[in-house]
Amino acid sequence: MAKLNMVEAINLALKEEMSRDERIILLGEDVGRLGGVFRVTDGLQALFGPDRVVDTHLAEAAIVGTAIGLALGGFKPVPEIQFMGFLPAALDQIICHVSRYRNRSRGRYTLPMVIRAPYGAGIHAPEHHSESTEAIFCHMPGIKVVIPSGPANAKGLLTAAIRDPDPVLFLEPTRLYRMVKEEVPQGEYTLPLGKACIARQGGAVTVVAWGSMLQRVLKAVEGYDAEVIDPLTLSPFDWETLLASVKKTGRLVVIHEAPLTGGFGAEIAATVAQEAILHLRGPVIRVAGPDVPVPLAKLVDHYLPSPEQIQTSLDEALRY
Repeated sequence: MAKLNMVEAINLALKEEMSRDERIILLGEDVGRLGGVFRVTDGLQALFGPDRVVDTHLAEAAIVGTAIGLALGGFKPVPEIQFMGFLPAALDQIICHVSRYRNRSRGRYTLPMVIRAPYGAGIHAPEHHSESTEAIFCHMPGIKVVIPSGPANAKGLLTAAIRDPDPVLFLEPTRLYRMVKEEVPQGEYTLPLGKACIARQGGAVTVVAWGSMLQRVLKAVEGYDAEVIDPLTLSPFDWETLLASVKKTGRLVVIHEAPLTGGFGAEIAATVAQEAILHLRGPVIRVAGPDVPVPLAKLVDHYLPSPEQIQTSLDEALRY
């Protein structure tokens, strides 16, 4: 197996699936000739032509709306929104149509489409290029929300998402695009959507983190008897894996870079309190970004949960 970074792994998944299924069409701003703002789709237009890798106007609602029509017409579109902060421009299409077509048509129609979007802070970009608003989309029944944490699972999850009959929002942590290289399987390789991964075994405290925070957490928990859960899919969430871990350790720390208030960590805390409160030795602790817009440039280093904050939260949990 070749060692790839996340950009290369996602590019490989798209290339292999487009070779396997001629119904797959990529569309978005600069995805063709430029190869995407992060070069994730580099070389695909040369391989598959401008009719299957389509450069669009700067119009997110039109990109997603076109993808809806393509999906209803028998294609499998993979639209790219250049940054997650631009997704609000397409919310009307996503909320009113993408998430509802299966229910609206009583199962007659599905929308096999994957909306790809780079997301998250850590690359010193402006605020609209650094947002983490995944919780908004987890609140929309009918859409799966998937967040890889490394090159190998990015390939397996994206392949599974493209093959899924229903719409998937695939969020790619920009901070991880070139940070990590690991062995990535070539050819047939999928990971099930809706299934979490136990990234590290432990017995004293359960830690949940996703996206770029997972890599930071794995370094911060060295020296602790911590079990680290990587959800991989936020919606639908793998509650079985998480609750089994919490019932074993009796403690839970949830870490994400989105703002604390209304972040998906709140849903995790509430569900664990409802389903496993008799197993908890202390309160669920959340570590998250502050309730402010993502700051510019180097100030972002003060915005993201730090290793010191993570370790402080572990020490607090272990006091109970």
